[in-house]
Amino acid sequence: MFAHNKRLQYTVRVSGSNPGLANLLLEQFGGPQGELAAACRYFNQSIAEDDPGRKDMLMDIATEELSHLEVIGNLIAMLNKGAKGKLAEGIDAEADLYRSLQGAGNDSHVTQVLYGGGPAYINSGGQLWNAGYIDSIGDPSADLRSNIAAEARAKIIYERLINLTDDPGVKDALGFLMTREVAHQLSFEKALYAMEPNYPPGKLPGDPRFARTYFNLSQGEGDASGPWNSPENFNVVSNWEDQGGFDGGGTSTTTLTADEEAAVTAMALRTKSDPTSNPTTGAELGASATVTGTVDPLLKS
Repeated sequence: MFAHNKRLQYTVRVSGSNPGLANLLLEQFGGPQGELAAACRYFNQSIAEDDPGRKDMLMDIATEELSHLEVIGNLIAMLNKGAKGKLAEGIDAEADLYRSLQGAGNDSHVTQVLYGGGPAYINSGGQLWNAGYIDSIGDPSADLRSNIAAEARAKIIYERLINLTDDPGVKDALGFLMTREVAHQLSFEKALYAMEPNYPPGKLPGDPRFARTYFNLSQGEGDASGPWNSPENFNVVSNWEDQGGFDGGGTSTTTLTADEEAAVTAMALRTKSDPTSNPTTGAELGASATVTGTVDPLLKS
């Protein structure tokens, strides 16, 4: 059961209309790193979670993300309000109104014309929100790591949005929302490390023959080393010959029934190529002499 408190979690103060900024803020309303995606992700995880502590935490944070959706939605609506009124009442001349909605760097005509100035479930580029943003897999250690990354990405988006505005009220509200991403990341990390063991994700251990191997597959200028590929932590395989057939094989085989074997053999015989042939192709017939290396007979005379 949900109950709505009419007080926003944080005060929204907007100094003036700014449809372009409103359009950019849609990234945190209907974008992949936005508040709706976060709320749905954590809500789903909470429903499926069997650990009572994690279940409670996920539902708390999912519900808070909905309150953040409300805050960012109000910011968008307030920034759009002036343009919304002008558009609805036709106050400005058509050309002036068009320029105000589609000026340099301002794509707010999308929200103004299609959605009347209200927050829409799209990102700043007009892409519709979709459930593909929810990447839960049903394993707590994997989902918590994904949640930590999601909070980090959301924080970075908020930082970028803060740097785009000089409106003190908008900066203040965005700063609050950004800071809550930090708090959620900390909660998820605490929950992850409260599980022992938590690595690797899932139940099955990694094959010890391969779990500490690093394949140096990109070689040349720019090669670098660090704890991610050091011999101290990994068996580093740099020789290209050793990188293939690492289990001692490197081939592919299958077992077929007699009927399947006969059919495959018949197809192989029917489609067999002749390596001694050199057929003239349609491409060669239509190509110029410089491509085929031949001389047009008419040019000899």
